Amino acid sequence: MTVTRARTVTVLTHQRPSQTAAALERLREAAARAGVELRFDPEETRKHDLHVGEDAVRCDAPLSDDVELCIVLGGDGTILRALRRYAGTSVPVFAVNFGEVGFLATIDPDEVTDGFDRALSGDFEVLTLPAIALDLPQGPSAAINDLSINRKIGHRVAQLSYGVAGEEVGRVRCDGLVIATPAGSTGYNLANGGPVLAWGVEGYVVSFIAPHSLTARALVVAPDDELAVHNRGRDAVDVTVDGRPVGELAPGGVITTRFLRAAADLAQVPGSSFYRRLREKFGRLAS
Repeated sequence: MTVTRARTVTVLTHQRPSQTAAALERLREAAARAGVELRFDPEETRKHDLHVGEDAVRCDAPLSDDVELCIVLGGDGTILRALRRYAGTSVPVFAVNFGEVGFLATIDPDEVTDGFDRALSGDFEVLTLPAIALDLPQGPSAAINDLSINRKIGHRVAQLSYGVAGEEVGRVRCDGLVIATPAGSTGYNLANGGPVLAWGVEGYVVSFIAPHSLTARALVVAPDDELAVHNRGRDAVDVTVDGRPVGELAPGGVITTRFLRAAADLAQVPGSSFYRRLREKFGRLAS
């Protein structure tokens, strides 16, 4: 997609403003130099004690699609919130990692001086991320990263079955399962021993949480196949989308999922690659 120079930018941050204060000041300086308006919604305005009339700042601005860019200072949870908010709008999300791993982040905090100038001038590439469309008992939803189904704390082991294209594939006693996009495959799915899907792969992965079976294996689902998960047990199980609890799946209930090829736009530094990101993020944790 074509990237344009920003004129108005939404700013979203995580819940620890003291950690992002220095980077936020660098962003305000860069915006003042570039003649860019930074929009802070009422929550962000209060969080950072912003005031009307400050350079490059618009306070108490409602979240709007009428911006050229969203800049995030936070971890993957905050980045996912921004991606969900701007899904389908063609507004890229440019993120600075203030989390533990920050696999979705564009740059690290020590890169903001040059990084913000590049972001505001449109000097970045855009990767369009897929999502998983979900038909939940509570209504339709979508996951940029993953859907997880977990047995309730203190309750018996879950009994889940899943089917693809209308045909049951397996039935497993387990603590739960995860359905992940390629972007989400490096999260909960990876912790379960599921495969990492490179960005650009079309399809999604299903992996089990603590399966009580020697034969339960992760499955990569083709992009045009619908997957259904059934609760075959006697207890309800909890349902979480992108790390946010969204309800439960009752005994006998079913969740259906479909692959969406284009959902949200993530900014990347030119020359960045999935494999370099994988090495840098997870190699750092291992060192």
